[in-house]
Amino acid sequence: MRVLFLCLLGSVLAARSSFAQKSEPIVVATYNLRYNNKGDGVNAWPNRKENVKALIRFHEFDIFGTQEALRDQLNDVAELNEFAFFGAGRDDGKEAGEHSAIFYKKDRFKIRDSGNFWLSETPDKPGKGWDATCCNRICSWARFTDLNTRKDFFFFSVHFDHQGVEARRQSGKLMVEKIKEIAKSQPVILVGDLNSTPETEQVKTIQTLLNDTHNVTEQPPYGPEGTFNSFKFEAPMDKRIDYIFVSKQFDVLKYGVLTDAKEQRYPSDHQPVMVKVVMK
Repeated sequence: MRVLFLCLLGSVLAARSSFAQKSEPIVVATYNLRYNNKGDGVNAWPNRKENVKALIRFHEFDIFGTQEALRDQLNDVAELNEFAFFGAGRDDGKEAGEHSAIFYKKDRFKIRDSGNFWLSETPDKPGKGWDATCCNRICSWARFTDLNTRKDFFFFSVHFDHQGVEARRQSGKLMVEKIKEIAKSQPVILVGDLNSTPETEQVKTIQTLLNDTHNVTEQPPYGPEGTFNSFKFEAPMDKRIDYIFVSKQFDVLKYGVLTDAKEQRYPSDHQPVMVKVVMK
């Protein structure tokens, strides 16, 4: 009888373990933090960084991409000591300039591989692409192992150009090419500020490979449609330019555009987008 009981107990524990490996949710987010600009006055980074950190911790992000942040801003966010981050400055591939960084919970995820590329005709070195005139644009990526499920996936964080129409169009094509090259058929999460609304060619190009989580969430999308507020509390927020895309290996349980504010001030000029996903 004791042997039978132990066998049954072992079967139950094994079943629970198997179920947990298949169904562990991941809270994913993308957040354009607005670069550290003293000219923003009351909305400058020193006046809002604690609100950014509080938002991240309250909503219990597991892994998220950031855009625009300079190195000092990333170091401030990393004061949330449950997180580590990876990313390179767009100006030199090291620490200079804005980053498209990836933050992840250290006790849940382990980086197995990582890299960066630029949104240009020469993606292996810093530079502007096509009709972009302002800035270099960078994408950072990493291959992670989820230590809770022992499953691997790729995560990409990117920021498209805000001026160059052709640069945005070609960046969509480049993202599809690079994701296929780097991740092949493995699970993929792509997050970023695309400076593009859903009907544009570049967003549709990405959707030939990945699902827009806004469109495939099991629960109805939460919050406003738009993701840009320009630091105006009464902004209409009707233009969706920040995205989370996932490959077919993920189910999207819920999707939301978060509108947290303190004293009628937003923590950034973009709203964070958050999803809860499960890898099949």
